[in-house]
Amino acid sequence: MIALAVGMAEGLGYGDNTKSSIITRGLAETARLGAALGADPATLMGLAGVGDLIATCMSPLSRNHTVGVGLGQGLSLAELSARKHQTAEGVKSCRSVLDLATRHGVEVPICAGVTAVVEEGMAPSALADGLMARARKHEQA
Repeated sequence: MIALAVGMAEGLGYGDNTKSSIITRGLAETARLGAALGADPATLMGLAGVGDLIATCMSPLSRNHTVGVGLGQGLSLAELSARKHQTAEGVKSCRSVLDLATRHGVEVPICAGVTAVVEEGMAPSALADGLMARARKHEQA
């Protein structure tokens, strides 16, 4: 879902600083949820965590990133699905991840926003504006 959000930001024309902010905040979300589920947050700082997150969020070969770019450019999920004939896992899993986080009392604003775009038709620009307007705080909080 973080790659979907980064892709949407790119599709909307935001630059690298905005995308890196989403990735950093996304890593914090992932670490909070992982810790709530019993994972060692340090595990997420290695190749399987940060490495995969960066590749997925920045690669034009990433299905989630590509779908996010398309959504940011105003295409619908149906249009994107017809073009690619591939599954973007973030689209299929956003609701279950949001529900899991909610059950464990973990705040996941990026995941919540992506779910709102995918399931409720919220405009990607509203997600980007909302994320960038959030109060700054330590990423580990």
